[in-house]
Amino acid sequence: MTVARQATRSATISVLVENESGVLARVIGLFAGRGYNIDSLTVAAVDQEGRSRINVVTSGTEMVINQIKAQLDRLVPVYRVADLSRQGPHLARELALVKVVGAGPERAEALGLADAFRARVIDATNTSLVFELTGGTEKLDAFIELMRPIGLAEVSRSGIAAIARGPGTL
Repeated sequence: MTVARQATRSATISVLVENESGVLARVIGLFAGRGYNIDSLTVAAVDQEGRSRINVVTSGTEMVINQIKAQLDRLVPVYRVADLSRQGPHLARELALVKVVGAGPERAEALGLADAFRARVIDATNTSLVFELTGGTEKLDAFIELMRPIGLAEVSRSGIAAIARGPGTL
C-alpha cells in the first residue's frame, strides 16, 4: 500500500497578542512541544493598547499549518491569528547586516554588487565592509550567496516582518 505524500508549504503567520511577560514563551513552547519548526520569528509592540505582533514563518502540510493556527488561536492572551500567505496579498520584508572582509578587487566587487542590490554601507574599515540590506528573503539570500566568494564573514538577519496589503487588518 502506497501512502500519498502531502505537499508542504511555507506559511507566514501573524499573531496579535497581549504584550505581557510569558506570551512569547507560550507561543514558542507550542511550536517546540509539537515539533514544529520556526524558520523566522519577529515580535514587537504595535500599539498604545499594549498589544504586540508576532510574525512566525514556518512550514508544513496544510493540515499542520491549520493545526498551528488553531492551537495559537486557543492560547491566552491571543487576539487574532492570520495566515498571511493564504489570506491574500501581503508584504514581507526582512533586514540583513552583511559583513564582508577583503581589500582591492574584492572590495570593489562587493561595493558594485551592493549598489546593484541597493544595499547601504553602514560601516567601513580598511579591510571590511558592513552592508545593510532590506527586502524579500530571496533578495537577501541572493546577495549573501554572491558575497560568499568575495569574503563573506558574518550575517545577521532580523526575520520576517509582514503585513496584509490593502485596507484589511490583522
